[in-house]
Order: sequence, then C-alpha cells, then structure tokens
Amino acid sequence: MRNLIDFIVKYNHWLLFVLLEVLSLWLLFRFNNYQGSVFFTSANRVVGSVYEWTSSVRSYVGLRSANEKLLDRNLSLVLENERLRAALDSIGTMAQPFPADTAVEVIAARVVNNSVNRLDNYITIDKGSNDGIREDMGVVGPEGAVGIVCMTSARHALVISVLNSRSNISCKLARSEYFGNLCWDGGDPQLAQLIDVPRHAEVNVGDTVVTSGYSSVFPEGIMVGTVARHGFSEDGLTCVIDVKLSTDIARLGMVRVIGNSLSADEDSLTAGIKSSEP
Repeated sequence: MRNLIDFIVKYNHWLLFVLLEVLSLWLLFRFNNYQGSVFFTSANRVVGSVYEWTSSVRSYVGLRSANEKLLDRNLSLVLENERLRAALDSIGTMAQPFPADTAVEVIAARVVNNSVNRLDNYITIDKGSNDGIREDMGVVGPEGAVGIVCMTSARHALVISVLNSRSNISCKLARSEYFGNLCWDGGDPQLAQLIDVPRHAEVNVGDTVVTSGYSSVFPEGIMVGTVARHGFSEDGLTCVIDVKLSTDIARLGMVRVIGNSLSADEDSLTAGIKSSEP
C-alpha cells in the first residue's frame, strides 16, 4: 500500500494530466455532435476490424475439425455407394449382399512422419496394432488414396506411400471403367502412372481416376486423381497414363485407415488358387 501511495505522490502531475485529458475528451465527444459521430464511427471501424481478425483466427483454427468431418463424410459416402452397388448387384443375381455393418472398418490417424523426395517414400501414422491397424489396410486422406499399411507396431504403423516404387494400387477410369495398376516412377511427386490399361481404352485429359475395388485393400470409388496426359507403352500394346494425384502427400495431416473385414476370406481364396497352380 505504501508503494502505491509513493507512486501516486511521485507521479501526481502526470496522473492529473491524464485524468484531465480523459475528462476533456469525454466532454468533447459527449457534447459535440460532429466530434461524437467521428469518434463512434472510428471506434466502430476499429472494433469491426478486431472482430473480423478474431473471426478469421477462429475460422482457421476450426479448419482442421472441418477437414476431418469432410474426410469422414466423403469416405462414408464412398462406402455407402459401394454397399448400394452390391445391393443392386445382389438383386440381379438373387444373392444376399454382405452386411453393411461388417464390411468396412474406418480408423482415424494422424501423420507423424512423411517424405516425398525419395524413390521409396513412407508415411508413419500414430495408430498401430493396439488400435486395430493391420498390414494391407488402405489409407486415405481428405482428397483421396494415400497408400497401404505395410508394417505395424503397438502404437504406430508404416504406410507405403503412393510415391513409392513398390506401390501398386488397382485403379480405373471412372468414365470408361477401364482399369490398370497405379505405380510411381520416382519423378514428379504430383504425378503417378496408370499402366496396363488396354491400348483401345478411351482416355481423355481430365478424366477421373478412382480405385477399382478389385483388391481387398481399397473399396471401389476412392478418388485417386485426374488424367494429365496419356500415351502408349514401349511395346505399343498398352496405354500409359500420367495421373495428377488429388492428394498432396507433402501436406498430409489427418488420414483414415480402412479395412475390409471380408479380406481374410478373399486372401485365403487367392492363396488357395496360387497354391493349386503348377
């Protein structure tokens, strides 16, 4: 208390000056219409700018949550489309479609390590076997396919990125339904190559490329990218298509890991066929 009194005594002239200035300004703006209108207009402009800035900050902070909701929504729509397609097919064949609640599982994860400048790029996510992650599960981001889980530990998993020479994802042209395998030649990190597409396939720049659903890793219809250019293989027997990837791998944050609970049956059938071959 004594320090406060000493401060007031020491700076009493300055405090009196500030008090008189505030009183003068109050009287000026209170009893003069023009000065009052100017003050309130300026004050409203400042307050409006502050509100706009705080609103922008809140919107930016909320983008992560909004992107995660969009990712979940888009993925659920793709999976629902697959279930509807299976149901329609079953009507034509009089077969019972697989149960919608057991076909696909979705696990949210965050990218903790990533690379795009190597020949074989990998992504590490913060979920592992303790969270239900298994090898050969597909990984998708907000804009489309990202890669395939190749190794797991208790709390983390390693993902083969689409930007990896070992990556091989079955994809198709959404418009014409011709399919091939998506791989990467180690060049541009925004371009992958769709190979083994029949030579006679109708391909146009801008065509959408999606997962084919012909493997147990990805369901049908997951976005992959668009056709950037196309040509023929060296032997001239197939098309080679450069696909501009819809996902910017270098900016990945949140991803979703998807698994087909029926994949074990599919894999066992495939293994049985291979073992019976001479």
